Amino acid sequence: MNAASVGAVTLYDLSHLHRIDPSDARARRQAWDELHLVTALQGIVNRSQPRLYVLFVGEDERGGTDQYWLEHLRQPGEWLNRVPIEKVGEVRELVQRYRRSFNGLVVWDERVPATALVASTAAGAENLLPVRYDPAPDSLYSRLTQGRGALPVRCALIRPDGRALFTGRDSLGPLALPSTGSAKCDALLWALGTFLRKGKCAPGILGYYPDGEWLSGRVKLPLDRTLLSNHDYFIARKGFFFDLSPWEDTPPVDDPQQPLGADARTLRAILMASHDLTGGAMTHIGGFVPWEMKYTDAVGEPHGAVESEWRFVEMASCFNAYLDADAPALGAMANASFFMHYPLQKHYPQRHPDQEMLQREGYVLSNGKVAPYRFVAFYVGDYDSSAWFYRMVPRLWSDPARGKVPLAWAFNPNLSHRFPVGMDYVRRNASPQDYFIAGNSGAGYLNPGYLSRPRPHSGLPDGWEAWEKHCQREYRRWDLRVTGFIIDGNARGLDERGLDAYARFSPGGIAAQKIPEQGIHRTMPYLRMRDDLPGEGGVQLTRALEVIGSRLTGQVPQFLLFRTILWTPSYHLGLKRAIEERFPGTKVVHVGTLFALLRQHLSARGG
Repeated sequence: MNAASVGAVTLYDLSHLHRIDPSDARARRQAWDELHLVTALQGIVNRSQPRLYVLFVGEDERGGTDQYWLEHLRQPGEWLNRVPIEKVGEVRELVQRYRRSFNGLVVWDERVPATALVASTAAGAENLLPVRYDPAPDSLYSRLTQGRGALPVRCALIRPDGRALFTGRDSLGPLALPSTGSAKCDALLWALGTFLRKGKCAPGILGYYPDGEWLSGRVKLPLDRTLLSNHDYFIARKGFFFDLSPWEDTPPVDDPQQPLGADARTLRAILMASHDLTGGAMTHIGGFVPWEMKYTDAVGEPHGAVESEWRFVEMASCFNAYLDADAPALGAMANASFFMHYPLQKHYPQRHPDQEMLQREGYVLSNGKVAPYRFVAFYVGDYDSSAWFYRMVPRLWSDPARGKVPLAWAFNPNLSHRFPVGMDYVRRNASPQDYFIAGNSGAGYLNPGYLSRPRPHSGLPDGWEAWEKHCQREYRRWDLRVTGFIIDGNARGLDERGLDAYARFSPGGIAAQKIPEQGIHRTMPYLRMRDDLPGEGGVQLTRALEVIGSRLTGQVPQFLLFRTILWTPSYHLGLKRAIEERFPGTKVVHVGTLFALLRQHLSARGG
């Protein structure tokens, strides 16, 4: 693989930050400050070429996920095989190494946690390093702004005398606009007017990640759960950051005194600005509702996690925006600004099931009819998040059972934007039993029903043209023909225009929540997605068999699709063997084969 475009790479180890005592307020702040600054520096210096790699995410027996992928890229014939790696051990040394790459500092105010995200936006827009205001002598702020080599403050999100710039009163910071009544919303709307609407941010690139409220200690979570390490890609791409509740009926726990609905109104303003600035093209939102910190019943608010997820996706969909859904638990990722330079092939073909293969397997008879079996397939998810994909592939692709069970991997094709390394890796190391489909809704997670008017949060015209163009491009590169799960959420099911669009870019089939049990639209087969199988474990295997058994009928052929989440090939293999032993006449196939058989069956009998 050509590494000519990669010069020497600097390696900086942040794994020591995992060893802090999170109950120690001083240690918590020092860890945040270092991670935030290094992540922003990484995004800035990696914008045009891969220069800085960090070790932070996924400490485990392999030395961490970041270490795993670095070792992979150092293998013979790989991208970084002949590239020198230079280690730097101290943050000030790292800053000095890249001093010519940035313009100075952006200083944020811990009392207004949203300014941490404004600082990340400013980092990308104006090449500034974010640092929390802290006059203590040993703080990172003091170390960087005082003494020899002091860095200039180019953007201050706090007044010169230390008072808050954003107060939720009077005018909206330095802009001559009335306050929203919320310092949090004022800060984000100031950033919207200062950076996004003035063209300093790239339109269509948003980061939905937790703000600096973690520093308060209200929620006890490890540092990696702040998802600060995910900022580098969005800073490299000059994206816009926010953290807002989608709910209007309850005040958010992090800003309980704000006027009711201020968060949601601010969110709609950001989404509308992105839509307008892209000319109606699709907006990429990295991140997810921070349900373990805010906006859900996990922290005392009235709405559940899935309920809040669906509400946010509902809103985003109405503005032609999709999620790259870095949900909590596995949401942390690093180095995406480095990986984005990885050289992909123009096309990744795969073998699709055809008539010859179906007949050879005995699934289709010589008369063209589908054999009288009950066909079961697993939708292997959930991989609509670059972070989840990044964290799970090392485990999945090293599993000894991979290649022994037919699996349709629902890796959303848009994950190649932030983690092309992994998308290339799974294709080049796939077995004949590994088949690839699009996951949640297609080339990004949204509710397609909200692409059709009426669109309640935006009032915009239909968004189907933008979505179809976006998906066509991604499906073509990765040779995808099936969309394994359309999440309808709160939206209406697919209308005629939506079905027509999917039939063009996903002709091999779709599964959705709000659709008849099975059918065919033009030549595209479809199924209703009904059942999630429980997680891995002995007792859970018994429960999974019960779910599957409850769906089996005396009618054959029968076509059943079940969703699994983060299951290993070994666990799928165990379930396959149990199914075929307990339910004779049942065949486990991958999703592509299932839809090909369904189309054959419906076409043979006239639809």
